[in-house]
Order: sequence, then C-alpha cells, then structure tokens
Amino acid sequence: LKEVVKHESMLEGDNIIQLFNKFITDFESKLNPLSLVQLGMVALEQHQDSEKGIQFIERIGEKVKQHEEASALVKILVGKIKLHKYDKRREVQNIIEDVDKMLSEIDGVSPVHSHFYLLSSDLYRIEGKHAEFYRSSLRYLGCTELEDLSMQDQTKHAFFLSLAALLGDGVYNFGELLAHKVLQSMKGTENEWLIDLLFAFNSGDVAKFRQLKPKWSTQPDLAAHETLLFEKVCLLCLMEMTFRREATQRIITFQEIAKETTLPVEQVELLIMKALSQELVQGKIDQVSGNVDMTWVQPRVLDKEQVKIMTKKIESWSLSVSNMELMIENQAGEILTY
Repeated sequence: LKEVVKHESMLEGDNIIQLFNKFITDFESKLNPLSLVQLGMVALEQHQDSEKGIQFIERIGEKVKQHEEASALVKILVGKIKLHKYDKRREVQNIIEDVDKMLSEIDGVSPVHSHFYLLSSDLYRIEGKHAEFYRSSLRYLGCTELEDLSMQDQTKHAFFLSLAALLGDGVYNFGELLAHKVLQSMKGTENEWLIDLLFAFNSGDVAKFRQLKPKWSTQPDLAAHETLLFEKVCLLCLMEMTFRREATQRIITFQEIAKETTLPVEQVELLIMKALSQELVQGKIDQVSGNVDMTWVQPRVLDKEQVKIMTKKIESWSLSVSNMELMIENQAGEILTY
C-alpha cells in the first residue's frame, strides 16, 4: 500500500483519499497503527479543505489512540495544519510539548521523531527563535535520510540553518553543521558564501568576516544584526585563541586579543567578561598586567583543521610526559637518597 500511494497516477486529484475511504477503511483495524497513520498522512496532503483534513486525521487518531507513536504522529499532523493554515502558534506549541513527553517514553529514534523535529523547527523559524530552530532543525536532519529530501528542500534547510547558527543566541558550536552533508547543497548557488562565512565564524576569523561583508550585508537579517555578528565572531576568536594555545601557555595579553579581534584595547576586557559570563571560557583577568589567564574553553565539535591542532597538542603532551618519565628515572637515586 505504501508503494501504491506513491505511484504517479495516485497523486492526481483526490485518488488517495478515494482509495482510503473506499478500500483501506474496510480493513484498517488490521493494519499496524503507525502504518495506518502514515497512509493517512499521504491522503491528508490531497485534502483541499483544512478543516476536513483535521477531521479526517483525527478520525484515524481515535482508532490508534492506544498506540503511542501513532497517536503522536496524529497530533503532529494536526499541528502542521494549524501552524501552516491557521497560524495558531500557541496551540502548536502545546502540541509540541505534549508530543515531546510522549516521545520521551519511546526507546531510541522512531519514524515519528523526524516529523516532530520538522514541526518544531517550522514553528521556531516562523517565530524567529534562531537558537531553538537551529537545534530542532539539526535534530530533524539527524534522523532523516538526506536522499529522501529534494535538492530544493536540502538547499532551503541549509540556508535557514546557516542563518540560525549565525544569529542564534548562545550558538557557538558550528562544527556539527559544518560536518553535515546538507551544506553541500548550497555549493554552486547564490548563497554559497554562507559556507565560507560559517567557517570564518567557527575559526574566529574576524578578517574573513570583514572580507565577506559585501556578501552577507545583502542578506537583510544579517545586515540588521551586524553588531551582534561582530560581537559573536570576536567571542569565537577569543575561544579559538585559547584553544590553539598549550595549557601551560594560556596567559593572553589584551594587546594580542585586540590585534586578533581588531577591537580597541579598552574594549577587550569587556569582551573577556562577556565570554566568562556565558561560560565560553574560564580564567582570571589581571587588570594591572593587562592580560587574562585562561584555564578552560568550552568544548565544541571540531572541524578538520581544529582536529589537526588537537592532534599536535596530544603529541606535545605525550612528549612532555615521556620527558618527565625519563627525568624521574635518571634522578630516582637522588630522590630516594633524600
């Protein structure tokens, strides 16, 4: 049946609705509840009247209410109509909260999770909640086969995800997105520069950020938040400076930070305080000496270049341990004597 409803001839008019009402309803009680709702989901797309569509899927919902996953999918489908056809955001938010509780009781990732995260990301995108959209959309892509999405859908997801990563409050971890294949869909398009901008932010490259301004300033949302973007890339620059240094060489002067971020020296301390308050780094500021002693930097998903840096750090640490071991062996006699 799942293959039949995908046939080209069934996609015309209300053929799937007719198949459902005149054929599937005769034995729907014998079908797997989740499969029944999935078939109903395909038929739902052919309903021109949104209210009748809700009634149709809720009727199926009554028959599968004992099945957790199927019931959750019914709620999601109702929420999808209420969001996109009626813009009832408060009701959709309530549906998302209910379904979240239902799915939390299911072990592993079910086929319903993909639809849940898509509905969540659609709501957050419409409301302009960039950070929430970023997390939900990444989860959606995490439980969806990219091959199942059209190239147009892939490009759309990549574009909105990129904007959300840049504008999202508290989003400083770009590695997972940069490693995702969905970004490749923007290559060769007019928005390919977004990939370069994401890499610039991930590495805290302020110079690259300025270099790409002719590109990103053409995007209204980014242009309207230039100050926020500059602050964010400066914070990421500070994180990257801390990450790149050896654990024993993390005393960074205000002058060094000012040079990398292009900020005036008198604004560097405020930048460090913002990084500390958001727990992006940990350390102590020495106002007299004009430096900061960094002791920790927030873990992030690393790109290939950052992995190379981490590899060199591990090699350096291993060499340091080996040298210490040799020193103890050579001086063991003197230590035991004392």
